[in-house]
Amino acid sequence: MRIETKLFLYMVPFFALVATVYGVLVEWQEPVGFLGLYLTAGLAGMIGFYIGFTGKRVGLRPEDRLDAEIHEGSGEQGHFSPWSWWPLVLGIACATSFLGMAIGWWILYIGAGLAAVALVGWVYEYSRGDHAH
Repeated sequence: MRIETKLFLYMVPFFALVATVYGVLVEWQEPVGFLGLYLTAGLAGMIGFYIGFTGKRVGLRPEDRLDAEIHEGSGEQGHFSPWSWWPLVLGIACATSFLGMAIGWWILYIGAGLAAVALVGWVYEYSRGDHAH
């Protein structure tokens, strides 16, 4: 995970520099822009630190080694459910919530309730019904 770590850690000074230049150009009168950029630099730093820490603990992956063979990266990459409808329901709930922030707060509450149901349904998808283990 060396490449990913460097990628995120190199973004920290970039976003900090851009935030400072932006702050100077707007004479520090528009706090949302430069503050958002400083927070982006902090987030990139946290992600880079986490990926670096995890990479040291897990060890080198085949993608990180120059002498790796293709077959070393084969095998199971994770468990994905291709027939799940819950991500679609969660996306609709998030869209409803954002619509509620634009139109009326009462719509936001409907979207938040739907998002809670969709998230619980997605998490416990394999714990009930035909797919229960």
